[in-house]
Amino acid sequence: MARKRLKIAYLSDFSPLDRNMYSGGNARIYDSLGANVGDVTILPNTWFAAEPLRRLIHATPNGVNMRVRWRLHLALAQVVAAGVQRNLRQDRYDVVFCAYSFQSLAGLTRPYPLVTAYTSDATNTIFRKSELGDWHKSSVVGRAFDGWVEWHERRVMRAADLLLWPSDWIRTEANALYGLTPETSRVVPWGANIHRPPQKIVTPEIGRDRQVRLLLVGRDWYTKGGPKAFDTLNALRDEGVDAHLTVIGAVPPQHHRNAHVTALGELDKSDPAKRAIFDRAMAEAHFMLMPSHESYGFAFCEASAHGLPALCHRVGGVPVRNGVNGHALPSGATHEDFARVVLQYLENPEGYAALCRSSRKEYEDRLNWDSWGQTVADLLDEQVARLR
Repeated sequence: MARKRLKIAYLSDFSPLDRNMYSGGNARIYDSLGANVGDVTILPNTWFAAEPLRRLIHATPNGVNMRVRWRLHLALAQVVAAGVQRNLRQDRYDVVFCAYSFQSLAGLTRPYPLVTAYTSDATNTIFRKSELGDWHKSSVVGRAFDGWVEWHERRVMRAADLLLWPSDWIRTEANALYGLTPETSRVVPWGANIHRPPQKIVTPEIGRDRQVRLLLVGRDWYTKGGPKAFDTLNALRDEGVDAHLTVIGAVPPQHHRNAHVTALGELDKSDPAKRAIFDRAMAEAHFMLMPSHESYGFAFCEASAHGLPALCHRVGGVPVRNGVNGHALPSGATHEDFARVVLQYLENPEGYAALCRSSRKEYEDRLNWDSWGQTVADLLDEQVARLR
């Protein structure tokens, strides 16, 4: 019997139609809900009576905007929530689904019985208290509000019917910090931020007598671990390996560039010509080398979609499982440690080919948006039926 499509009110800080925000994750979540779960209506992301203030903040430099906007939104939660409730009364929804911005749920009183669901790869407090917070320092002003923010986070998380975390790391941290239950706090991995992944993967031959191509993807060279990737490249070359590093997104500084580094710049994957360049770089690479410090990382899912093993740090909720779709080394791993993993596979071509195959299978089984949407559909159906 065909599944009944739910009526979903989509709530977020930014419209999911703005596909440049949140690395495209907001858009992928929205698309998957529409394809797998139900009919999705995007609620206005205005602040209603406080909208002039929101527009004023949006006119500030990006750094100020990102730090101040969501905290002020939280402070004005009752004002904003009153407008959201009026929008909800204009129809009869089964679910209000919130992506990323927990502050959009703060102060919200359901005007009639409906399920509330929330997804994010981190919360401000969990990110701040983890080792990731050491790499992304908050401002002095921001730290003054830490206790207040955590109090609101706890209230929002405990009030939600479903919390859909993309990794075991964030679920474990959230359960401990906010006192959540296994029934409401679930792990559903996110997918790759690409449309139509390659149907077949290309496994490049590997060996001591061949060039080894490394790939780094990300806009921020330092946050994505660019310096360590560069040092890994040089360590391999010191071992007599003809290693090359290709960078998509970031432009490495001059002291992290040499004849063996190629920077392709930012590639808009919605542009067919640039998507072809992106796919070719993925297909030609032997490893995605991303010793980054982030809470998830869509690039790792994209690598798996191309059958490309990833080498990264075991930090946050990176979707890399050792020996399955790459290797996640301890956070203190050095560039010599990363080079050593590559060298081991140069001596084991069959093991490398198997790792490429299991990387693609990891994408097909877990790290794709249809899998996410179908799992979320089941969970929401259960919640809606229980509510009724």
